[in-house]
Amino acid sequence: MRAAVIVDDRIEIEERPDPTPGDGELLIRVRAAGVNGADIAQRAGRYPPPPGATDVPGLECAGETERGERVMALLAGGGHAELAVVHHTHVIRVPDGVTWEQAGGFVEVFATAHDALFTQADLRDGERLLVNGAAGGVGVAAVQLGVRVGAEVTAVARHHHDELRALGAARTEPEGEYDVILELVGGTNLSENLTRLAPKGRIAVIGLGAGRSAEIDFGLLMHRRGRIHGSALRSRSLLEKEDVLRRLDGFALPFLAHGELTVPVEETFPLERAQDAYERFAAGGKFGKIVICP
Repeated sequence: MRAAVIVDDRIEIEERPDPTPGDGELLIRVRAAGVNGADIAQRAGRYPPPPGATDVPGLECAGETERGERVMALLAGGGHAELAVVHHTHVIRVPDGVTWEQAGGFVEVFATAHDALFTQADLRDGERLLVNGAAGGVGVAAVQLGVRVGAEVTAVARHHHDELRALGAARTEPEGEYDVILELVGGTNLSENLTRLAPKGRIAVIGLGAGRSAEIDFGLLMHRRGRIHGSALRSRSLLEKEDVLRRLDGFALPFLAHGELTVPVEETFPLERAQDAYERFAAGGKFGKIVICP
């Protein structure tokens, strides 16, 4: 098979042996696979694959199993190739009417957003949600999931404000206090988040693009009786990822099937142009997903 591999901080296409599924695993012929921030970090040498995982990047894909089933999969790696293997509990069926490009960019970002908002931060109907960094893949997913659960959503981004409002965001500038803040940017945002936290509010940190550290006013955190959560998905166990996908499937798939959730795709690239896909992602300014289509 052909696969994207990292060579001297660049993506090159190489011939690799076809992967062989082990016990409990499925072989998927990849039709589409999203590019994510973790892939960019892996290319730069900052996010190595977990022990036992392939060195081929790509944390999500959509394609056909050997029995012809249309599935989308959460991966520890290997999505940016013509074939991928995945544990059978880490796949979700692709609803009729959902394109390969949309399916290929769905699982990683929606699983990350759903887990952070609901399992960690316990977002509920009627609460106020602030999404910092809302125009990227996880941000777009979080805005839609918040709207679907009945939250009032503020989507903060440098661009694509009209598109975010079209997804259901009530506003694109912070205003007042928030029950849940999803932090996809990091850096000094965390200090400002504390000033916007409602009593018993929750902050979920899942992005570090603006930096890994910030000053925290612990007195303010204590006064608000607030909570700060951090999360990463890739390194979790098989059982933990199975639970994440089971919760996502039960909540989000009916909305996806009926067109009430969407995966905006900014641009697609064939596998031989995987390096261009990574560069497009790194350039910023996109809305939603960059997708590689083998």
